[in-house]
Amino acid sequence: MKSIIFDQIGKPANILKLIEVTLPEPGPNEVRIKVIAAPINPSDIMFVQNLYGIRPQLPSGAGFEGVGIIDALGEGVQMETGMRVSFTSVGTWSEYAIAHQRSLIPVPDAMSDEVAAQLFVNPFTAYAMVQDSGVPEGGWLMITAAGSAFGKLVIQLCAMRGIKTIGTVRRDDLNDELKALGLTQVINTETENMAARVKQITEGNGVTCVLDSVGGHTATEAFKCMARGGTMLIYGLMSLQDPIMNAGLIIFRELTVKGFWLTDWMRRVDRQTRQEVAQNVISLLTSGKIQLPVEASYSLDQIVEAIEHTERPGRRGKILMKP
Repeated sequence: MKSIIFDQIGKPANILKLIEVTLPEPGPNEVRIKVIAAPINPSDIMFVQNLYGIRPQLPSGAGFEGVGIIDALGEGVQMETGMRVSFTSVGTWSEYAIAHQRSLIPVPDAMSDEVAAQLFVNPFTAYAMVQDSGVPEGGWLMITAAGSAFGKLVIQLCAMRGIKTIGTVRRDDLNDELKALGLTQVINTETENMAARVKQITEGNGVTCVLDSVGGHTATEAFKCMARGGTMLIYGLMSLQDPIMNAGLIIFRELTVKGFWLTDWMRRVDRQTRQEVAQNVISLLTSGKIQLPVEASYSLDQIVEAIEHTERPGRRGKILMKP
C-alpha cells in the first residue's frame, strides 16, 4: 500500500514522502481501515516538526484523523467490516490505517465523507472549549485567528448559544463570511488597537474568556482584553512565539490562563460526557446547522501541493487528502 511517511524532523513540504509499505494487520482491539479522506490540521503540521504533545517515533506516518471503511478486525473487536467510520490514529494520510476500536465513531449515512473526515479534532475541540469557557448567554467570548476552520466552528456554536463573539483577523477579506456565521464583532490586529476596541465593544467590561491559538504578540494583547475573573484557554501556538503575561493583570484582575488539549480532555471527562459531545456534534453536523467547508482535495502523490495550499493565507475551507 501507499503511505505518507517521514524519517526526519522538519518542514512538512521538505520531508514528507509517498512510499510503498507493507499492508498492516490489526492487533487486539484494533481494526484496519481503508481510508477515504483525511484532513490536514495544524496539529498534523506541528507533529511533523516535533512541536506537538505527541512525539513522532521515526520513521512515522502523518495525519491524525480521517474517515474510511473497516476492512479487517483484530481480536476482541465487536464491530463489522464494511462499516464507515470516523477515526483517529497516527498515519491517516495513507491508503490503509490501523486504529483502536475506542477511537471509532460510526458515521450516519446522511453525513458526507468530507464532513466525516473532519468529525473529531476541530468539532470536538470547539464544542468542549465553548463548554469549558464558562461564558453565559449574552456574555462575550474572544477567539483569535477567527478565520480558521476551528474559529468558524466556535463562532457558529456561540451564535447558537446566544454568546457574543469578538474575532481577530489579520486581513479583512473574510469579515463578511465570519459575520454571516454569527461573529458579533471583528478586529483587524494589523490596523486596530485590540485592547482599545474590546473596551469600546464591551462598554469597558472586557471579555469573559479568550480562546487563543496564535500566541506571541496576539495573545499578549488579547490577555489585556479580559474582564475581571476572566480566563484564557490556550490551545495552539501558530506564531511559534510565547506570549508575555502581565503579572499585575493576573493579580489585580484575578485572571486565569489554562492550556487545552483535546487528548487530555477526552481522558479527563467521563464516558457519558464523551458520548453526549459525540451525539451533539454529529447531530449538528448532520443537520447542517454547523458547516465544515472543504476548499480542495489532493491525492497522496500531491502531498507537497496539499501542504503548500494549506499554508496559503485566506483559505476558506479545509484541505483533504484522498487516497
